Amino acid sequence: MQNAALSANMLRVTEYTAGLHQLTRHTYGWLQPPGSWGFSNCGLITGGDEAVLVDTQFTLPLTRTLLAAVERAVPSTPITTVVTTHANGDHCWGNQLVDYATIVGSAATASGMGDEIRPDALVEMIAAAPPGSALGDYLRQFFGHFDFAGIHLTPPTETFIGETTVWAGHRRIDLLEVGPAHTAGDVIAYVPDQRVLYAGDILFVGDHPVMWTGPVDGWVRACERILELDPVLVVPGHGPITDQAGVLLVRDYLLRVGEHADHCYAAGTPYWEASHGLQLPDEYASWGHPERLVMTIAAIYRRLGFDGPTDLPTVLTHTAAAYRRLTIGA
Repeated sequence: MQNAALSANMLRVTEYTAGLHQLTRHTYGWLQPPGSWGFSNCGLITGGDEAVLVDTQFTLPLTRTLLAAVERAVPSTPITTVVTTHANGDHCWGNQLVDYATIVGSAATASGMGDEIRPDALVEMIAAAPPGSALGDYLRQFFGHFDFAGIHLTPPTETFIGETTVWAGHRRIDLLEVGPAHTAGDVIAYVPDQRVLYAGDILFVGDHPVMWTGPVDGWVRACERILELDPVLVVPGHGPITDQAGVLLVRDYLLRVGEHADHCYAAGTPYWEASHGLQLPDEYASWGHPERLVMTIAAIYRRLGFDGPTDLPTVLTHTAAAYRRLTIGA
């Protein structure tokens, strides 16, 4: 009860507004409403005269805005370590602007950064998608406003497998590899003496998550690992700050989606049609981006042995078609 009351009180003072929010005396959350594609959250932990940054942003301009806010909040406290929670560009394409620090990530994340779509290739994909097509409209709506100029992929300079610890001065930050789940090498960062956890994209709050690799039971275990740590506040990769109730909501969602996908796969339903019959409880009705279920179910099918095309352009095309059907009925 005491933890629940403390969590509720802290969440009340942490509005989901853009910028750097102080969560406890030594922890901060960088929030990026609306939390949709590319609008990711970051974290900051201070100790003594050092700071640890959890993730960077999708573009260099967005990362510069983040770093300027950090400088204003904790002047004369240099960032000495950057934690990269996973390989998706919206969490690491700004790494080059903090290359003076030690960049830490899982070995799978470092490897995965080379397999991700590159910024220039994403720009080309957007430009090549026919205007007026479902894919073209989707890509331009959600990615066309980002400035990807000048990005040089900057992977972690130190990698680990399993668990490791980094420090902000005397303050310990535990890094736990919980992937493969959302991606192959997901990492969460926990600050024990502040009871604040940075979840990366293990948590999407208020939107349907997207699974790139799975397995879904690996993602469920990642949520359960967060609960075992007993944090009071959890900063998701996207969406407003939450608590353990928010973690449970995501875990239960994944269990339902995984069970539904297994049933649809056994029935021979195409993955791009499998989300049509999924019935979710009312607490998920307001979640945005339901079209992402196409991507998640495609990843589950791939794990189950599906031998049809599940490459990024194909899955994105089906996802865009689902978005169009859900929004305008076409």
